Amino acid sequence: MILKQLNQLQSFLETPKNIVIVGHRNPDGDAMGSTLALNHYLKKKGHNPTVVIPNEYPNFLHWLPGSDNTYRFDWQNSQSQRAIKKSDIIFLLDFNALHRVGHDMQNTLEAYENDFVLIDHHQQPDEFTYMFSDTEMCSTCQMIYHFIEKMGDIDLIDSDIATCLYTGIMTDTGSFRFRSTTSLTHRVIANLIDKGAENDRIHSNVYDASSYGRLQLLGQALSNLKVLSAYKTAYITLTDQEKVANNFTKGDTEGIVNYALSIEGVVMAAIFIEDKEQQIIKISFRSKGNFSVNKFARENFNGGGHDNAAGGKSDLNMVETVKKFSDLIIINKEELSNSYEV
Repeated sequence: MILKQLNQLQSFLETPKNIVIVGHRNPDGDAMGSTLALNHYLKKKGHNPTVVIPNEYPNFLHWLPGSDNTYRFDWQNSQSQRAIKKSDIIFLLDFNALHRVGHDMQNTLEAYENDFVLIDHHQQPDEFTYMFSDTEMCSTCQMIYHFIEKMGDIDLIDSDIATCLYTGIMTDTGSFRFRSTTSLTHRVIANLIDKGAENDRIHSNVYDASSYGRLQLLGQALSNLKVLSAYKTAYITLTDQEKVANNFTKGDTEGIVNYALSIEGVVMAAIFIEDKEQQIIKISFRSKGNFSVNKFARENFNGGGHDNAAGGKSDLNMVETVKKFSDLIIINKEELSNSYEV
């Protein structure tokens, strides 16, 4: 755990400040839950916070309290730039380096003259003035809970804050089934329910709102599933054409990689998603046991994340990317075979 100048930060926040809260590009449940929860908390403390996210987020998160008051940097650029320029400090949530917000927003943040606060659970964080980093934590939302606790303000957590935090913890732990879900996580969740988080409604809003197109896309993805039994690996491909044919919207591929990981005997799973707009192949990795997809993604696909959940990208086309991946799996056969869970 890294705790850097949090006492000084607490003193800094004793008087009202203009604050910007930033999540990573292509924000997920943890990014949106943590940014919105912190936004609600800082408002209750008398500050003037603004949430600025790099781009659009999935439809199944639009119901979160406060989500309609966020700025998207890509298409609300003037409002976002204005909020950043007049802010006294910027909170960076659920990412460990400025490049995770995308090139344009990264340039703006790198030109920022005031201080940053990093609250994040990913490995190898960059250095910032104020830091709360814990790679053992299941989610940034749980870290926001502990941040509020460290500020002495647990009593300020209301139903809106609890709902946002619960959502991020639930999504980043795979509904509390990943190894990062600890007894402490469950105690935090219990308190959030006591504070007003309606667990059944949150789960339904996130997981039971599938469109017909999303289910068709899932069917396409599963039909593309390949299993490399000799290497305890499975992977899925989705081309841009297949996405268009199934009316793809942002968030539709969320969690699909877990279907590949659920196959008996599989230690590592990946999904390769063509993104014509960015001209890359976006990749999500998942693993069981002690095979680190964070290390695998960092070394081979310009990515990273956690030991059992990471992301990356490839500038090669789909065929070349899958070929590169397959060759790397052969090299890692022994390590995959020795993962303790299979």
